[in-house]
Amino acid sequence: MTNTLTFTLATLLAFAPPAANPDQPADPPADPSAEQPREEWIPLFNGKNLDGWKPKFTGCELGQNYLDTVRVEDGVMKIGYENYDNFAGRFGHIFYQTPFSDYRLRIEYRFVGEQCAGGPGWAFRNSGVMIHSQDPASMRKDQDFPVSIEVQFLGGDGTNERHTANLCTPGTNVVYKDQLHKQHCTDSTSKTYHGDQWVTVEVEVHNHELVRHLIDGKPVLEYTMPQLDPADADAKKLMDTHGLLLDDGYIALQAESHPIEFRKVEILVLSNQ
Repeated sequence: MTNTLTFTLATLLAFAPPAANPDQPADPPADPSAEQPREEWIPLFNGKNLDGWKPKFTGCELGQNYLDTVRVEDGVMKIGYENYDNFAGRFGHIFYQTPFSDYRLRIEYRFVGEQCAGGPGWAFRNSGVMIHSQDPASMRKDQDFPVSIEVQFLGGDGTNERHTANLCTPGTNVVYKDQLHKQHCTDSTSKTYHGDQWVTVEVEVHNHELVRHLIDGKPVLEYTMPQLDPADADAKKLMDTHGLLLDDGYIALQAESHPIEFRKVEILVLSNQ
């Protein structure tokens, strides 16, 4: 028994790690940031031109930039109405060329100047980004808004509370607070942004499972199950080939009669498209 025990202790000691040398510095701890994959944000707007984007204005063919409404100056995408005598219902959207499903979208925008003459009252400092949108090629020539989910941008009037990153639903519905939600526009919990200041909004999209709106990195609204509205004529046509739920779609920036500028539009793809 004594020999066996002696052999066992000797064996363990032979394979034990050497004692630490107090004169030798310890290995530095692992850097946690080095173990995390870098987020690959892809710019959709290159700051130079409108490559990859295509406008669609009410009453116009796809690709026609009515009265040069959308242009790039000083690294900024500008939607302006200097060439208009009257807005005359020329609602516009500029679409990115690729549909997406699971992603985070980050946009920096600001409202500037005065609203175009003839613009509707509700469109004062009003714009937005459409997500899960129908293909612009499928829109009617006189269609004002694509069937989509709108993340609405609103600017303050200098006095009243006016939230931004709200939800609007042209031709669509969502599930909000565990119920089918048919209300056209729903306020977020954001603060009001008065004046011509830059605002950073993000939209986190997980196909039809979850959509979350964020301002300056903080959630202000979320909902699930974005879907086509069978009561909407344009949406009903899409249901024949698309089905009810919206799993993916195009991204489009709005032109609704108030000048607005975009200096950053970028996307982080969360899964294979």
